[in-house]
Amino acid sequence: MVHFTLYSRSYCHLCEDMHQQLLVFAADYRFTVEVIDIDEQTEYLSQYDELVPVLVGKKVDPANQAPTQLCHYFLDRGLVKAFLDEAK
Repeated sequence: MVHFTLYSRSYCHLCEDMHQQLLVFAADYRFTVEVIDIDEQTEYLSQYDELVPVLVGKKVDPANQAPTQLCHYFLDRGLVKAFLDEAK
């Protein structure tokens, strides 16, 4: 199973687009998505300010692997699919 974190901000059409495109994968894969508004949680503001949306993936398994930044600005469908396939 995979857990995604989407770092975004309100009123960001790129953020909304990435979230919607990610949810398309829910028909074929099991995963969770947490959306974090970087303007509300300022500890992320300096890290992701000019990059949002940023999609980070983490494989939830006993190895407890570190999160991987997958893409920013636009969803890289091929990379996200490969990440999800690898976690199966």
